[in-house]
Amino acid sequence: MKRISALLILLCFPVMVLLGCGKKESPAPAGAARGDGAAAPGPKAGGELNLFAWSEYVPQEVLDAFTKETGIKVNYETYASNEEMMSKLLAGGARYDLIQPSEYAVEALIKKDKLLPLDHARLPNLKNIAPEFRGQAHDPELKYTVPYMGTTVGIVVNTERVKEPVRGYKDVFQPKHKGRIVVLNDARELVAWALATQGQKPDDVTPENLAKIKPILAGWIKLVKVFDSDSPKTALLNGDVDLGIVWSGEAALLHQADKEKFKFVLPAEGTHRSIDSLAIPAGAENKVGAEMFMNYILRPEVSKQISDKFPYTNPNAEARKLLTPEQLANPASYPPLEGMTTFHDIGKAAADVDELVTDLKASQ
Repeated sequence: MKRISALLILLCFPVMVLLGCGKKESPAPAGAARGDGAAAPGPKAGGELNLFAWSEYVPQEVLDAFTKETGIKVNYETYASNEEMMSKLLAGGARYDLIQPSEYAVEALIKKDKLLPLDHARLPNLKNIAPEFRGQAHDPELKYTVPYMGTTVGIVVNTERVKEPVRGYKDVFQPKHKGRIVVLNDARELVAWALATQGQKPDDVTPENLAKIKPILAGWIKLVKVFDSDSPKTALLNGDVDLGIVWSGEAALLHQADKEKFKFVLPAEGTHRSIDSLAIPAGAENKVGAEMFMNYILRPEVSKQISDKFPYTNPNAEARKLLTPEQLANPASYPPLEGMTTFHDIGKAAADVDELVTDLKASQ
């Protein structure tokens, strides 16, 4: 993915084409809703749906099944960070019907009037969202968003290659690990980790704090072999690196592959949690189709299918009942989230964060 940051640098949340001229919104499906919240059989809606979402996050099988049921073709374009998504969305030109922002991106887009309110009458399956994913500061009434997955960021250790204890970021970024580290290619995440080592919150991106952590980041970046937000697990699976700071869902897949070899660690300095959601951007040309897709992925069996492929924290309480004990026991999929902070919109300071990390990478 996140999401996968970072929880956050959002999943967000996954090829897409630009909307064709004259595309019309899909009509609502005919028939009353069934008890499970799915639409009763009716005429196929047809049309297209342009989805802009995190990579490695939406199973193609789910998209194909939705198309088969509704006749709506889903064009799937991906991004690797919330900043990439917002930059393209705010630049104009491209038209999307669905996006997959993390909390702080939701906050920023709401402030700019760039999200459309949802029609809850078309979302009967919203009832399946667990209480802990409701009442969140970025969208307390789920007026604009439907929770897709929860995520965090943690450390993965190849215990066959790294024998000493790894408890936090400082243990990862040691000179002896140079060229054996993969991290997320996400400026907001990197800055948050450095701030955490100084006892600062991830949103404390004042000029003074950025100046303070600049030498820390410069030292870290020299040690990294791979920057990858799309599939950081690949470098670990291939043996190219021994340590990774990755999205929790990526860590969960590594745990599934070999739980003895790959150990998941929540950084001692602290990490953040994130909720990646589906939202409809202003200017969407197929709002009805977007809400149909939202309601579709809220079906327990469909949401479970997503967890099978991408094992992040599932916000769907009914879908969780379908997961195996092994899935629910995966420490990366369902880590203890109590006490974790979240990212918030930092406004114009986001440009300072990006510039800092970009310049440090370029100087290496």
